[in-house]
Amino acid sequence: MITNLEKKEKVMEKQTAGKSSQLIFEKSKPGKRVYLTPKIKTEQAEMRRWIPSVLERKKEPLLPELSEPEVVRHFLNLSQKNYSVDTNFYPLGSCTMKYNPKINEDIAAHPKFVHLHPYQPEESVQGILRIFYELEQWLLALTGMDRFSLQPAAGAQGELLGMMIARAFHRANNDTKRRKVIVPDSSHGTNPASAALYGFEVVTINDETACLMLTNPNTLGLFEDEILEIQKMLHQKGSLLYYDGANMNALLGVARPGDMGFDIVHLNLHKTFSTPHGGGGPGAGPVGVKKRLEKFLPAPLVDKKGDKYVLNGELPDSVGKVKSFYGNSGILLRAYTYMRKLGIDGLCQVSRDAIINANYLRKKLNGTFVIPYSEYCMHEFVASAEAQNSFGVHATDIAKRLLDFGFYAPTVYFPLIVKEAIMVEPTETESRETLDYFAQVMEKIDKEAKESPETLKLAPHTLPVSRPDEVGAARNPILTYRDFISQKS
Repeated sequence: MITNLEKKEKVMEKQTAGKSSQLIFEKSKPGKRVYLTPKIKTEQAEMRRWIPSVLERKKEPLLPELSEPEVVRHFLNLSQKNYSVDTNFYPLGSCTMKYNPKINEDIAAHPKFVHLHPYQPEESVQGILRIFYELEQWLLALTGMDRFSLQPAAGAQGELLGMMIARAFHRANNDTKRRKVIVPDSSHGTNPASAALYGFEVVTINDETACLMLTNPNTLGLFEDEILEIQKMLHQKGSLLYYDGANMNALLGVARPGDMGFDIVHLNLHKTFSTPHGGGGPGAGPVGVKKRLEKFLPAPLVDKKGDKYVLNGELPDSVGKVKSFYGNSGILLRAYTYMRKLGIDGLCQVSRDAIINANYLRKKLNGTFVIPYSEYCMHEFVASAEAQNSFGVHATDIAKRLLDFGFYAPTVYFPLIVKEAIMVEPTETESRETLDYFAQVMEKIDKEAKESPETLKLAPHTLPVSRPDEVGAARNPILTYRDFISQKS
């Protein structure tokens, strides 16, 4: 009898069968053409009139030559190979990859938004300024901060801005000796990078400390329940507290960083507030601060005067702009729509459901996999493939095998403090049926590790490419077709 799991594998095999992984350049044949209506001579002349002769090509560009059906099929097949939150379960720990409601996309694509220009006078863009202003009020209410900048285009850029503000604050107090930033060993890798990039030394001692960078709940999915005592000790020493908002999906309407004593907060709108992200962008990482740090924020900020919304660029102590104009407005619009649709009660339910789903799945997998921190978690948890190591199977093998069942792999080998880490974040948008199926597949993989470990070591079996040289691809990427040709020849 064929099980449901075996049926899933066969479906995956059918979906990838016959779909070539060739580049479009490899499919090219000289002389093939897509029919194009010829341009009239006057139109060509008009186009050339606007192009300086120094910029005109002297020879035809190296482009692939294919028929129209071949081009359509090539890119359609590529799109079907793409993995996203719209296709399957995406339990990528630490990244909060959850379903993006399509109404958010409709609002962001509305012509009256997309046709706006940032150089328009204030009186002609009152609608978008109102949205920016109201979005900031939502963020203030959810975090307990006093002012937000919407400029940063990513969480990492938000972190960098936080470090800029911390340094500006200490310099304004003539305290230039504070050069050290405390970062937990379970922190996101961008935390020490952001601190170091702006001239701080990342250490774990508590003298001459400029700032503590902390994610709460942390990367293990656990709430730092001694945070009030920690912030008291640091503030007594003149230090600031910075909140990495990557895991805010667990706290919406439940707890506020500002109430925990944090002075600076960044939020990943593209994670917590359900907007698309990945592949280097787009993103949004607004930074909020307490009142004493407000003067250091990037300008302009949106203020309300009477019934008008105005841009306030009068911030003489500002650390300067971190992005052109006002931020990634399309992402800000999506997040605003998400908040308005759910309301504060709905946002609170988001976090509660995310916590329930994570604990449900943690409990389901406990016993099959080692759960090094087995207490109740928040929005995510960390399992370990340490037990499977005795059969020669590693976290990577498990992650690759999951691809055969249509799942995106969880984060592996992070955080570094857990051996063979498998970090799982189910989010609030997944059903119990999906979580049960994922647990069933993980149990099957555990059984395979014991009975046929080679099945895992050779996985995935259903994709055009099985185990690419990931290190080589990262260190020596082929960015142009010319490079590809030279490597092939």
